[in-house]
Amino acid sequence: MAAIALYTLLSLVASFPSLIRAADPIRYGQEQIALSDDTTDYQEACPDYALYAAYSHLPLSEGPLELPYQRPHLKCRTFNSDVIEKVIQDVSSRMKDRDLAQLFENTFPSTTDTTVKFHTSGANNMKRSAETDDGGQWEGPQSFIITGDIIAEWLRDSTNQLSPYQALAKKDPKIYQLILGAINTQSEFVIEAPYCNAFQPPPISNLPTTSNGQDDIVHPAYEPTAVFECKYELDSLAHFLALGNDFYEHTSSKEFLNPRWYQALQMVLNVLDEQSQPTFDPETSRFRRNQYTFSRNTNTGTETLNLNGVGNPLNGGTGLIRSAFRPSDDATILGFFIPANAQMAMELKRTAKVLKAVGKDDLSQTVNEWSQKIEKGIWEYGVVEHGRFGKVFAYEVDGYGSTIIMDDANYPSLLALPLMGFVDANDQTYQNTRKMLLSKSSNPYYLKGRDFHGIGGPHIGLMNAWPMSLLNQARTSDDDDEITECLDLVLRSSRLGLIHESVDVNMLGSYTRSWFAWANGVFASTILDLAKRKPHLIFTDPTPYDVSSV
Repeated sequence: MAAIALYTLLSLVASFPSLIRAADPIRYGQEQIALSDDTTDYQEACPDYALYAAYSHLPLSEGPLELPYQRPHLKCRTFNSDVIEKVIQDVSSRMKDRDLAQLFENTFPSTTDTTVKFHTSGANNMKRSAETDDGGQWEGPQSFIITGDIIAEWLRDSTNQLSPYQALAKKDPKIYQLILGAINTQSEFVIEAPYCNAFQPPPISNLPTTSNGQDDIVHPAYEPTAVFECKYELDSLAHFLALGNDFYEHTSSKEFLNPRWYQALQMVLNVLDEQSQPTFDPETSRFRRNQYTFSRNTNTGTETLNLNGVGNPLNGGTGLIRSAFRPSDDATILGFFIPANAQMAMELKRTAKVLKAVGKDDLSQTVNEWSQKIEKGIWEYGVVEHGRFGKVFAYEVDGYGSTIIMDDANYPSLLALPLMGFVDANDQTYQNTRKMLLSKSSNPYYLKGRDFHGIGGPHIGLMNAWPMSLLNQARTSDDDDEITECLDLVLRSSRLGLIHESVDVNMLGSYTRSWFAWANGVFASTILDLAKRKPHLIFTDPTPYDVSSV
C-alpha cells in the first residue's frame, strides 16, 4: 500500500505540464534504482528520472522565475549524505537570488540523487575474488555512475560528476567510499578496454546492459557486454587519472593505489606510446596503420573517422598524442587535439607526484617524462600566430602545419585551459586565445541569438549553445560583470530547475537533455568556486565559503 500511495503522489507531482519536450523514456528505457536500506517497498514507485526531470515539481522557488524543485523523493535517491545536505543548506541559505539558490539545491546533489546506479562497499566481492582467484578484479568498493539519461558510464562524465564532492571525501566516510569505488570501477574499465569511452554496468551489479544502437567496426575489438561505446578520446584517460589525483589531493589517501590501478596506469602509458606514432614510418615513409581504427555506418561526418577509420595523417616527432574523438564524442579533424593533450600533460604531472610520494620513483619519472614531452609539444606545435589576436592556442593540429581554429563547449576545451592547470588565466597566449574564442567573428562555434549566446559545437548543431561553456567562461574570469552575465544567461535557460546540455540561442524553450548530470555538476562547481573566490556576487554578505572547511 505504501508503494501504491507513493506512486500516486509522485505521479501527481509529475503531472505539471512542461513547456519543453520530454526525454524519450523508450530510448533510455530503465528506471532508476533507489539504493537505501528499505527500497523494496518503494522501488517500483520511483519514476524514470529522465521523464521526471522534464516536468516541473513543487515547491517553486521564491524568485521571479519560480524554478521548480527537481530532487527526487528521498526514498528514490540513489545515494544520501548528511554532509551534502549541509552544504546545500550552507550555500543556498546565503544566496541573494532565490532562483539561483533553487538551481544550486537541485544541481549540487544531482549526481548522488540520480546517477549512482550501483555502489558496493566491497565486502561481498572481496569474498568472490578470494574464491575465484581472478587477480583482484572487481575487488573492494565499486561505484557505477551513469551520465544521466543514458544507462552507461562515461569516464569523463563520471569524473566531472563526482568532482564537486571530492572536497567532502575526508569529511564523510560514505562519500570517501563512493569515490574510492568510482576509481576502482574506472580502473577495471581502463584495463578492459583502454581505447573506449563509455561502459556497461559492472558484472557484479547484476544490472542489464544497454545497446547504443550502432554497429561499429573498431580495432582493437571490444566485448559489448562490457563496453557501451568505443570512441577513443584521449581526455577519457586523462579523466581517469584526474579522479585519483583529486581524491589523493583532498584525502591524502593511498588506498586507491592497488594492483588494478597500477595495471590501468600501465594501459594508459601503452596507449600514449601507440598514439604518439606518426602515420608514416619516418625511415621508410611507408603508411603505418594506427593501432586504433573506428568506422560507423552513418551520414553524420562527425560520428566516424575518414580514410577507412584511420583519420587524417599525423606527423611524427611532435611529442603530441593522437585523439580520435573530442570530449563531445565528435571525431577530430586533425588528431592532435590540444585541449586533451594539455589535460593529459597536467594529470600525468600530478600522478607523477603521487607516485613519488609512495616511493615509486622509477614509475614516477617515466610518467613525468611523458608529461614534459607532451607539454613541450603543445607549446611548439599547438601555438600559432593569428593575424588579429597574435599568438593563440590552436584547437587541433597535425604536426605538418595545418591547424583548426575554434573551440567546443565540452571540457577539456581551450577556454578551460586554466581550470586544468595548464596555464594561468593571466597568461598572454591564453588571454589572446580567450578573446578569439569569445568572438563570433573568430570562433565559428561561438553562437549568438535573440535569447542566448555562448560556445556550442558540431555535436548538436549551429543553433544551440551549451550552458557549460558559460560556466567555464565564468570560472576563468575575474570580471564581475562578465561572471554575472554568464550566470544570468544560464539561470534564464534553466526553467526546469536543471542545467541542459544545449539551448537554442533563439528559443530558450528548445533544449537538449533534461537530465544531464555532468552539466549540473559544472554548475555546482561554479557556484562553489564563486562562494570562495567572489562571494559578494552571490551571497547576501561577502564572507567567503570554502566547501573543504565544512
